[in-house]
Amino acid sequence: MEQPIVLIVGAGPTGLALAHRLTHYNIPFRIIDKRPGPDHKSRAIGIHARTLEHYDQLQVADDAVNLGIKMPAAHIHKETKEVGYVNLGNLGKGLSPFPFVLSLPQDEHEELLIHQLKRLGITVDWQTELLSFKETPDGIEAIVSCDHHEETIQVSYLCGCDGARSMIRQALDISFEGTTYKDLFYIADVEAKGKATSFTDINLALSNNGFCMVLPVKSKGTQRLVGIVPRLLAEKPDLTFWDIEPSLQSLLNIQVKNVNWFSSFKVHKRVAATFRRGHVFLLGDAAHIHSPTGAQGMNTGIGDAVNLSWKLASVIKKNANPTILHTYGLERRRFARQLVATTDQAFKAMVSRNVRGALLRKFVLPRIVPLASRFTFSRKLAFRYLSQIHVRYRKSVLSEGRAGTLQGGDRLPWLQSNGVDNYQPLQSGDWQLHVYGKPTEELESFCKDYPLPLFNWHWQQDYKKAKFSENALYLVRPDGHLAFVDRNQDVAKLLKYLTTFNVSTIN
Repeated sequence: MEQPIVLIVGAGPTGLALAHRLTHYNIPFRIIDKRPGPDHKSRAIGIHARTLEHYDQLQVADDAVNLGIKMPAAHIHKETKEVGYVNLGNLGKGLSPFPFVLSLPQDEHEELLIHQLKRLGITVDWQTELLSFKETPDGIEAIVSCDHHEETIQVSYLCGCDGARSMIRQALDISFEGTTYKDLFYIADVEAKGKATSFTDINLALSNNGFCMVLPVKSKGTQRLVGIVPRLLAEKPDLTFWDIEPSLQSLLNIQVKNVNWFSSFKVHKRVAATFRRGHVFLLGDAAHIHSPTGAQGMNTGIGDAVNLSWKLASVIKKNANPTILHTYGLERRRFARQLVATTDQAFKAMVSRNVRGALLRKFVLPRIVPLASRFTFSRKLAFRYLSQIHVRYRKSVLSEGRAGTLQGGDRLPWLQSNGVDNYQPLQSGDWQLHVYGKPTEELESFCKDYPLPLFNWHWQQDYKKAKFSENALYLVRPDGHLAFVDRNQDVAKLLKYLTTFNVSTIN
């Protein structure tokens, strides 16, 4: 590889996703990790539709889906009896090409991304630790250590994907604002049998004092257990799974034969005060951590990587004004704060031992949630938020215009009708124009001269369901969000937008 322009610290899903995107744009980088190699712990397990949409741009989504499990249903248990059922199969039908929740352990997820990078000639520098760094007139001077040998690296940008205890965030003295929940939680991968185990479905066991969630881990043939450690055991040193196993019997009528992995942990909700300082960026857990509600954390980190990658590539290739980099922190931090707030409320209600929590576990989850899931509106609403396809950047300086209900900053709605798939062109990972109807001659001429790829589809009434307006102009960002929208195909306004940010195609 050429002399690196970007140094990525941390080879978890966030760092690996960033590496993939930069490779797509032919940006030289180096990715390092102080670990001896990939972890073999399953850790994060859920992959949502928006992440798979981003992976589809890199043509790795199908591989991920084939490795994982599409979880078709959730069963709710109370006192070892099933009291509720939620159909998750094709929950987001018509909203995304990936209308489901995918179970794929983080270790296998990382192995997939590492393998794909190797095919492209990119390897992770394991056992390589960032010791220090400083700003220079040209970017960043970093000192790394490998096998007790120190090396100085000159790069233009440093990307901190180095986790919740981020050395980079601490070195920059960026505050990590938030709190820690009081309860101690556990996570375990076990070999078990029983009614509340499944190789495809989610099982949620509830009691007046807590809960335990059971999820399938396909390749290992195991079950993932997540729950609250009983308070009488929370202070016990050297806590093991078998200490909490008796309390599980009141929740789950399962027989655990073997424990492959067990860990206890505190849950935090924190967001960094800024996601950027100078030539340094924070992504993933280094920038934000929150409750495990809805399996949002890893997916949010990957979203950070997607958002930053095209902006870095554009600036490095001089295809955009450097001020575009300011929008990374503004867009992603706003979303992270919203996410922390919403998952916090849901998590507090789930784990609370007060009357409100008891009512949620006794009535809302086993009765109201299954009932609501039968209605199309509530199913689609739930999918939009769970899958992160609702994420939008309407308040960003990069977002302008509207046509109907669609505005600049919204995710481009997915459309599949009569052989048309409007996400196919997104695999370029580049700027493009969409017209659902007929482009004007002026617009066609402009796109040839600029140049800017123009995709148009003859108008069909079905397109209204996806919120498109006939003959409107949609400028699509490389990450699949709308940048500029105009119902009249006003070329003068389009040119003004493009020149404001000095935007042109990346590749």
